[in-house]
Parts: sequence; C-alpha cells; structure tokens
Amino acid sequence: MPKVISIHSYRGGTGKSNITANLATSIALQGYRVGVVDTDIPSPGIHNLFGLEADDTDKTLNNFLWGEDLIENAAYDVSKNIALEGEGKLFLVPSSVKADDIARILKNGYDVKLLNDGFRSLVKALQLDYLFIDTHPGLSRETFLSIAISHILILILRPDKQDYQGTAVTIDVARQLKVKKMLLTINKAHTKLNLESLKEKVEQTYKEEVAAVFPLSEEVIQLASEGVFCLKYPQHSVTEKFRELAQRIIEG
Repeated sequence: MPKVISIHSYRGGTGKSNITANLATSIALQGYRVGVVDTDIPSPGIHNLFGLEADDTDKTLNNFLWGEDLIENAAYDVSKNIALEGEGKLFLVPSSVKADDIARILKNGYDVKLLNDGFRSLVKALQLDYLFIDTHPGLSRETFLSIAISHILILILRPDKQDYQGTAVTIDVARQLKVKKMLLTINKAHTKLNLESLKEKVEQTYKEEVAAVFPLSEEVIQLASEGVFCLKYPQHSVTEKFRELAQRIIEG
C-alpha cells in the first residue's frame, strides 16, 4: 500500500521543501516510485530543487484545482533533471509561480476535497510507492486534510521560541486528527548547541519522538536551492541523516 507523508512546519523558513526534496530523493534512490506535490500554493518553490523551470511547466496543480486538467498531467518526471541513478522514479506536481495564478487561488480558494481525490488519482496513475506532500506553513483547512490522510507526519521545527510555541499547537491538532505516526525533525540547529541534549529536551516537552536533528550547515546554505543536497554531497554527514530519516519512513 502506498505511503503518504506530509512534511509540515508551523512557520516558514524551516527548510521544509529542502527536507522534502532530500527525503523523496533518498527513497527514490532505493528503487521506489516517489511523487511530490507542492501544496504550498501561495509561495511555491520546491521545483527549483528538482531543476524544473517555471517556463517548462505548462500544467500545474492549479490547473487541476480549477478543473482544467487531470492531476497526473501536471506531474513531471524530474528523475533526469537531478541525474537520479537506479530504477527509481521521482515525479513532481508543482504549483504555479505566476502572480495571477497565485492571486486567483488566494482570492477564490479551492475545493479541499478535490485535492484529496487528486492525491488518490496521482498515486494510482503513476503507480507510486510513496507520495510526499510539501505543505504550506501554518494551520488551515488544507493543512488539516494533509495531516488527516497521512500515514506519517514529519513536523519540522527550529530551536527557536516561536517555532516551539507553534509546534505545540500543531501537535495538538495532529493528535485531534488522530495522525497515524508523527516524527519531529529539528532543523538548522547551531553547531554550538548540544544536539543530543536538544533532542531530549524537545522529546520531553512534546512527548513525541525526534527522528532527526539537522545542524546548521554551510554547504546547505551555499547550495541555495540549486539542486538536491544528498546528490550534490553524497558523503556529507547531513546526507547521512537524510538517509537515516528516509529509512525510518520506509520502515514505517
């Protein structure tokens, strides 16, 4: 049965899309068919990591939500873009970066139920083993849907007071929605911090497992969304953490 994984954070700037791209790629490298849907419609960006230019996307998630096309027709095989090795495949359904399209969505909204139906259609049409949902930060009807249908919710936070407070609210919502499995992921932790102590503190505070702690990395910053980190730096310690977290997802 295909697994649906939502990657979410209460605030923007947590590195959510970067983590989504690297986890999806790490799993595809093991021979699986993996799909990613960018539901961060007001501020899409994960397409940059996969080397998909806006000019090369004549169909997007927006077209599906407006009833203009099937969602699978907005799915792009980005395996070659990132030079993915092996038998695995990686597909991306991007959101439109056109200002008029973003304004239309913000003004009129869209049918959340239709999005749910789209996820199911996409999994079936592309015969996916895993579907990653890159969510919009914060809490909304769309977020509730993604959380509710997910087999695994990966909740990203930084060691920051505002992130801590927002994460507490999000965890409470996830529990009310009876999310099947929740994994906390700390990102951009300063290297001067005791990462193990930070992990223990967060676990004690939220009574949830911290599956990974990613230190603030100069190489990640320098890459600046121009590629998937785990492919650019296959021997890096951060890449190893992506592999470990990807394995946790595979093991369920």
